[in-house]
Amino acid sequence: MPLEGTCCLIAQICTSGTRKFSNSCFPKTRCSGVGATRATSRTEAVVDDDRILNEDSRVLRVGLICGGPSAERGISLNSARSVLDHIEGGDLQVSCFYIDYDMNAFAISSAQVYSNTPADFDFKLESLAKGFSSLDKFAEHLAASVDIVFPVIHGRFGEDGGIQELLERYNVPFVGTGSRECRKAFDKYDASFELSKQGFVTVPSFLIQGSEIEECELSKWFSSNQLDPNSGKVVVKPARAGSSIGVTVAYGVSDSLKKANDLISEGIDDKILVEIFLEGGSEFTAIVLDVGSGFDCRPVVLLPTEVELQLHGSVDVREEDAIFNYRRKYLPTQQVAYHTPPRFPPKVIENIREGASILFHQLGLRDFARIDGWFLPNSIDAFSSSAGKFGRTELGTIMYTDINLISGMEQTSFLFQQASKVGFSHSNILRSVIHHACLRFPNLASHNEVSALSPRRSKPLPVDEAFNKQEGVRKIFVLFGGDTSERQVSLMSGTNVWLNLQAFDDLDVTPCLLAPSDDHSDDSSRVVWSLPYSLVLRHTTEEVLDACIEAIEPVQAAMTSHLRNQVMNDLMESLKKHSWFTGFDIADELPVRYSLEKWVKLAKEVQATVFIAVHGGIGEDGTLQSLLESEGVPHTGPGEAASKTCMDKVATSLALSH
Repeated sequence: MPLEGTCCLIAQICTSGTRKFSNSCFPKTRCSGVGATRATSRTEAVVDDDRILNEDSRVLRVGLICGGPSAERGISLNSARSVLDHIEGGDLQVSCFYIDYDMNAFAISSAQVYSNTPADFDFKLESLAKGFSSLDKFAEHLAASVDIVFPVIHGRFGEDGGIQELLERYNVPFVGTGSRECRKAFDKYDASFELSKQGFVTVPSFLIQGSEIEECELSKWFSSNQLDPNSGKVVVKPARAGSSIGVTVAYGVSDSLKKANDLISEGIDDKILVEIFLEGGSEFTAIVLDVGSGFDCRPVVLLPTEVELQLHGSVDVREEDAIFNYRRKYLPTQQVAYHTPPRFPPKVIENIREGASILFHQLGLRDFARIDGWFLPNSIDAFSSSAGKFGRTELGTIMYTDINLISGMEQTSFLFQQASKVGFSHSNILRSVIHHACLRFPNLASHNEVSALSPRRSKPLPVDEAFNKQEGVRKIFVLFGGDTSERQVSLMSGTNVWLNLQAFDDLDVTPCLLAPSDDHSDDSSRVVWSLPYSLVLRHTTEEVLDACIEAIEPVQAAMTSHLRNQVMNDLMESLKKHSWFTGFDIADELPVRYSLEKWVKLAKEVQATVFIAVHGGIGEDGTLQSLLESEGVPHTGPGEAASKTCMDKVATSLALSH
């Protein structure tokens, strides 16, 4: 549901009481079309924050570019939608642009950004969008109509230096790493070579390029790495693609060559890597945020995330369940669990953060990036040739494998999971990245006087203080989850509603998870979890529930709080020097467990309105409505009687016939 629709639905329910909504209920402009033209010449330079304070502030015009020619353009569209949701505001005006598969550029509307997939509007672009005759004309338009570009093109042309080179040629400021550094970091083979040269432990790999496939040479590589040429387990992946597209497991030389050939023939890439499969290792990913001034790079690594593959029952793991593939990365599945921070020893987490920070600096990256890698515990004897390199520790080996120059920015992406763990909301982290990029351009100095955003109201614990009524602010509980087959859709709906309602200062919104029933209790005894910001950002309700249970474990809670404070102190050391940073806006909170009955009484006590986002089951059959209405708690949607009727298709048919 669009933001204004959600807000007005809440408003209709709330106006039946004594409190009225402010004008924030009315629709806000989401995305401008083609901006006004203004020719300008820009060069990069270090900007002194003292100068910023003396400049007049004005609206910053941001050009958001998504799409691109790679198979990741659908993910790019999702990222653009999320960025648009969280940066559009009075001090930022966003214009949206799209590059299609054939490298044609268009100025598009927000309605097109909110399409499900690029296929929903690709065929309409010629008639509905303003097209540009060439990429050069597109760049000229950007130079005249926006102040800074935020590229969210993933993969080819977005992370390989293509869009960056175009923008540099026309002196258009942009967020992120420069073209030369992108080219070096995007190619996995070149990046691995550079990492090794910089003193990092790297995964042994073999390059297959174009039609030059040397079976004999690959056999020698298998043997030199103690792999059986007939069955040795390896990973085959494109050197220049992201989102785990084309990544697969192979067994032996023949299987490796076949799968490499398949990737080449499918046009995914003509440069393929064969790497050792890291048995017994744990995959991790870490967001790096540059908080320095101008070209004074000061990278701080947020709390890394451990990616755990969970295999249930008797599953053939030879291929389908052996890797963190595209499906597990982006679609709801019960085969993956995320742990932020990782379940590694604190010293290992410290080393991961240190190494990622060094890597960011040595590769010349800018503003933000995501760096993926592996931790192999008790692997001192592994990779003997790497003795003395960074990553060898007494507790195991740390290896960095992938540099993501434009990290995914979907609502529940690693960027937002990790940022929220250390005090950043979606809006705060995105605006911080944009304002940091502005420091490199003197002409944009005045924009950094604009406040990034006001710190979010935090709800202190314990529970009796958690929901204190604030004057002029209405409390909203957004309930999602349940145990029907629609529970994952419910999570997406609830997350969307919760994040959209966060935009309004007169609402205090709490996300809540309705846990699955245990089949032995009545509905009023079912469990509801009141969730902190970071725990909502998951792909499945099972992940959310597991994260709640893990978060309240005393040892884990203490370690997370310690690491969070450590990262926040590292960030504040530099962020406090920037006038645009107004503070962290997400509190350090734990989830709270209630019975459904007690949760309804709490809603009554704090005069909350409940937004029901539970699909099917007790969310639509009148049960939840009955419990709320018995305590006089206002809620969205129909009442008990209408819900019972509409949930039952026979009853609905009879009602319509009468």
